[in-house]
Amino acid sequence: MEKLSTDAEKIMIERFGKDNIIALATTVDNKPYVRSVNSFYDKGSFYVLTYGRSDKMKQIQQNPLVAIAGDWFTANGKGINLGYFGKKENLDIAEKMKVAFSEWINNGHNNFEDENTCILQIELTDGVLFSHGTRYDIDFTE
Repeated sequence: MEKLSTDAEKIMIERFGKDNIIALATTVDNKPYVRSVNSFYDKGSFYVLTYGRSDKMKQIQQNPLVAIAGDWFTANGKGINLGYFGKKENLDIAEKMKVAFSEWINNGHNNFEDENTCILQIELTDGVLFSHGTRYDIDFTE
């Protein structure tokens, strides 16, 4: 397994640096849960706009180890609740999310005045990426 190469990072950005659907798996009490989520990739993490009281966030609070899969990529990581979308500390990533999710972010489904509207960061630890016959085994840790 190698550190994230320039070539692999370029593919990650091209493929996932915009709104994408990925499968997100959580595990609680040895029982797996999988769901599809809108996400986008930025600097070794995927970001998801979600509700802090959702089952996925409750499961991540109990066990932050997660797995994802999407478009010829699978990975393990750690789920981190960054808190309220509108929090000052989240300004930079929230602005990127507004751009990535511009087609639907303001469709009325999200209540940005509710402090339970939060950002889930999926901090990647390791993954496997396939592109045009090349396999990249990636170590995302620093």
